[in-house]
Amino acid sequence: MKFTAACVQVNSGNDMAANIQTATGLIERASMQGADFIALPENVAFMSKTPEELFANTYFEESHPALQAFKDAAKNYGKWLLVGSLAVKIKDEAKLANRSFLINSEGQIAASYDKIHLFDTSVKGGETHKESDRFVYGGILVCAQTPWGKMGMTICYDVRFPHLYRSLAKSGACFIGVPAAFTQFTGQAHWHVLLRARAIETGSYIIAPAQTGTHPSGRKTYGHSLIINPWGEVMADGGEDVGVITAQIDMEKVTQIRQQMPSLEHDRAF
Repeated sequence: MKFTAACVQVNSGNDMAANIQTATGLIERASMQGADFIALPENVAFMSKTPEELFANTYFEESHPALQAFKDAAKNYGKWLLVGSLAVKIKDEAKLANRSFLINSEGQIAASYDKIHLFDTSVKGGETHKESDRFVYGGILVCAQTPWGKMGMTICYDVRFPHLYRSLAKSGACFIGVPAAFTQFTGQAHWHVLLRARAIETGSYIIAPAQTGTHPSGRKTYGHSLIINPWGEVMADGGEDVGVITAQIDMEKVTQIRQQMPSLEHDRAF
């Protein structure tokens, strides 16, 4: 079975309405290019200047304007849509969830995933990130059914934890989403190699839509949205510009690669 996947690459800021308009315009472009499955990056609807601004522009899932807009877009274009992540309020919690949504072609939420690994670190250039100050840790592996097979759901920093990807593949995932807002500094060093490694280790397609450019806080993201095949070959690279990339996904290639290199069956206790 084959389908066309697209990654939407954006430079989100702190104007949610403008971010939604940009993203939905690129969803339309991807649809016109023949995409069946369209993936958006992490924090697609809002990149804040301060934590206070983030909390002031966050909603519960059932009333989130960006989620509703993306559900409408999926239904209008008849496409499956991966909303890379939105910050959502949680009842009885002082912190937020960094939550990814898989929306089917009828505009319904098919699955959701809360980011398991939160980015708490300082990187060269003066950037310090402590996501755990704002977000709760997810704790549930999500492998969702689509018309083309099972898709694993992950977000950004998760990519540095290969056991998560192996667990997804062993749970039946044939393609894995990695929506991200990867820092420019770490992206230049690690983005391509980490994503290619996750594809090779699992024999899975990797679909990784990314943020790009400079954001209101001064944070710089790397761009280079990627679609990678199960042999670790880059099929499409978004570079640094806002836009759309597409590639054809062939589920039979997953079967072939996993038969040639059946490492998922060779784990040993040690």
